[in-house]
Amino acid sequence: MNILIHPTYFPNIAHFVAMVKAKHVVFEMDDNFVKQTYRNRTYIYGANGKLALNIPVIHSQKNRQKYRDVKIFNDENWQSLHWKSLLSAYRTSPFFEYYEDELQPLFQTKATYILDFNMTCFEVICDCLQLELDSSKTETFQKTTEGTTDFRSLVNAKKEQPQTFETYTQVFSNKHGFIPNLSILDLLFNEGPNALNYLESQTLASQ
Repeated sequence: MNILIHPTYFPNIAHFVAMVKAKHVVFEMDDNFVKQTYRNRTYIYGANGKLALNIPVIHSQKNRQKYRDVKIFNDENWQSLHWKSLLSAYRTSPFFEYYEDELQPLFQTKATYILDFNMTCFEVICDCLQLELDSSKTETFQKTTEGTTDFRSLVNAKKEQPQTFETYTQVFSNKHGFIPNLSILDLLFNEGPNALNYLESQTLASQ
């Protein structure tokens, strides 16, 4: 199966389940930027439950902007805040130290464009997962697709389908129970090398 999907900020489990099951992954690179989506947001499991990490962007709602042209608002020290949040949430997880050195540079080097940064994060995660994907990028925007399953709806943080993924042990699950479909980081820090096996064994709710 060939799929079309948005590059997002540390994609959630649903995104990765779709990708690992695909024969070929096509990344949507030519759409318009939309606020309040996973393009610049991911969710982790904090001490008080589900926690959103948002990348601030310079975006005008009046004039449509291509996703690839949207710049990160680096006047805010968001990278430091995100890294501190990850430390607070996962430093006691079984595999945080195992991946820390690969991930920390992402929060120390300034990036200009949100799409480029998301792709860099994705490549680092694939290295951590030891996942090799056959992928390509779109060059023009197509509203409908032929011969490719359209998973672009997964980018909508507000309208996502409930997913019934198998439970795995999370750091604060004794406080708030299992929270499904968080950032791939949650799975990686808790399951480590088993994360890829987990993704391959899951089934997506129909879109």
